[in-house]
Amino acid sequence: MVFPVVIAHMAMVFTSFTSGPLSPRPEAPHPAMVANNVPETLAPDHLQQSGISGTVYRSSGNHMPAPNRRASPPAGIRATVCIFELTSGSQTTPLQNDPRYYQAVHTRLIRQVETDPKGFFQVQVPPGTYSVFTKKGDLFYASRRDEKNNIAPVEVLPGKITRVQCSVESDHKAVY
Repeated sequence: MVFPVVIAHMAMVFTSFTSGPLSPRPEAPHPAMVANNVPETLAPDHLQQSGISGTVYRSSGNHMPAPNRRASPPAGIRATVCIFELTSGSQTTPLQNDPRYYQAVHTRLIRQVETDPKGFFQVQVPPGTYSVFTKKGDLFYASRRDEKNNIAPVEVLPGKITRVQCSVESDHKAVY
């Protein structure tokens, strides 16, 4: 029963305000405690799920804004998503005629996952900062960089799933 714990906690807080400034304030019960002060089983922080989830879309067609024309939402597609250690531009071999494509990524591959037919993926990784690429044939694709020239950086916090949107360029170039 939750009510006695809440009432007891409110009584301890009220007592600490009325007892004077030198009285030690009783500690609030830990959120994992139940009514009889028996701890519930909690997973340690390092065992809580953290990772990256997202959807891969194909960029193609006309994306120019125009009056009286609504942009259609992009459709998710099957793709391979590669999670690497945080990667800067100098740690890759870019394709000479298109800097969004890379022939090689020279950092450690952490995980590689296939999306479902609608482009969705989810992968568990430890907390940290990673670079997320999609694959097109033998090439890696990522079009976003941060101010430090890191390619497609994604920060994963402990116990959290970071949501991302990735794209793969189609053979028919997108127009913006």
